[in-house]
Amino acid sequence: MGCHRSGTNLLYDTLLSAGGFAVYRGYLPVYKILIPRFGSLDKLKNREKVAEVWLRSKGFRRSGLDASLVRSKVLNECRNGGDFMRVTMDEIARQQNASRWAVYDPDTVLHVPRIKREIPNAIFVHIVRDGRDIALSLMKMGGFRPFPWDRRQRGLLETALYWQWTVRRGRSHGRQIPPDYIEIRYEELVADPHRVLRELGGFIDHDLDYDRVQQAGLGRVRESNSSFREDPKESGGNPVNRWKEKLSAQEIEKLESTIGNCLQEFGYELMVPAAERRSRMRDRWMGKLYPTLLDTKFFLKIKTPLGRFANLSALELDSAD
Repeated sequence: MGCHRSGTNLLYDTLLSAGGFAVYRGYLPVYKILIPRFGSLDKLKNREKVAEVWLRSKGFRRSGLDASLVRSKVLNECRNGGDFMRVTMDEIARQQNASRWAVYDPDTVLHVPRIKREIPNAIFVHIVRDGRDIALSLMKMGGFRPFPWDRRQRGLLETALYWQWTVRRGRSHGRQIPPDYIEIRYEELVADPHRVLRELGGFIDHDLDYDRVQQAGLGRVRESNSSFREDPKESGGNPVNRWKEKLSAQEIEKLESTIGNCLQEFGYELMVPAAERRSRMRDRWMGKLYPTLLDTKFFLKIKTPLGRFANLSALELDSAD
C-alpha cells in the first residue's frame, strides 16, 4: 500500500517474482467500491449484489476461478470485506498450489484498521516515496481531483497535499499495529534492493532473493510504468529525485513551504533553506482545507448512503446478459 505513484506496483510485482505467492494480476476494491456501493456483507441481499457485479469484473476474469464456486463462497462464507478478500485469494492460492498471497491497492492505507479487524493475521507493507516526485508524477497523469464531479485539474500544491494526507494516514494506522506494519522507502528499494528485500523478507518471514526476483521479472520488475516513460529524454533515466530537474525553483519552494514538515517526518531533506521558505496565506489556507476536505470525502463514502454512488468503472465490467 502507499500513495498512488509511490511504487506499489513495483513492490507487489517484486513479491510475486520472489516465488511462493499466488500470482494474481487483478483488482479487489472491496472496501473502496463494492461495500460502499452495495452495503455491508452481513446481509444476504448485499452479498448477492456484490457477487453479481464481481463475477462481471476484470478482476474476476483474471482470477481464473470458477464462477459458481466464487458465488457460493461469497454467499455462504462472507460476512465482511475481509472474508471476501480471504476466500477469493485463498482459492486462487489453492489452485496455484501457492503457500501465500498478497494483494495490492494504494488506497489500503485508508482502510488498515478495518482490514486488521477482519483479517487479524494481516500484515501491511507501506511504500513511501518523496512527495515532490509524487506530485510531479500525478500532475503528469492529469492531477488530483478530490471529487468525481470536479473536472478542473488540481495544481501541484493540492496534489502534494493529497500525498501528505495519505502517508500520514498510513503511518498513523501503522503505529497502532507496530508488529504488523513496516515502511519501505521507494528510493532505497531502487538504490539498494538487496538490503531492502532482505529486511522486508525478515519482516514477512519469506525469502525475497533479489537474483530470483530479477530472473522471474514479473510485471513492473521488468517493465516500468513511469508516467514519464514516453518522454525520449527519460530512456533509462533515474526515477529518483526527478523533481530536481523538472520543477522550477519557485515550485520547489512552494512545495517545501507547504509539505516540508511532512517530507522531513519521512526522512527527506529539503532543498530550500528555512529562511527562504515563505508561508503564503493562500497556501496555509489550502494546507488546512485539503486534509479536512479529504477526510470529509472519505467519511461520506464509507459511512453514509452517498457511498451508493461509488463509480464501478474501475471494475471494467463486461456486458450484463
